[in-house]
Amino acid sequence: MESRFILRWQKYTLTLNEASEYFGIGYKKLKMFVQEHSDEDFILWNGNRALIKREQFEKYMDSQMNVI
Repeated sequence: MESRFILRWQKYTLTLNEASEYFGIGYKKLKMFVQEHSDEDFILWNGNRALIKREQFEKYMDSQMNVI
C-alpha cells in the first residue's frame, strides 16, 4: 500500500501550525499577521480557516524581510 504522507516542503498550502514551525515564526505572531493581511495572495481561506500558500509566502518573506 502506498503512503500518502507529504513532506511540508512539498505541500502547496500549510496550516498556521505547520507554517509556524516551517518558517520559525510564533503561532500567535503568524495568526496576527494573517488577520492584518487577510487579502494577500499568499493566504487561501477555507471558510474561516486560513491556509498559507507556502511558495508565495516564501517570496513575500524574501521581499519583505522586516515585516514580522
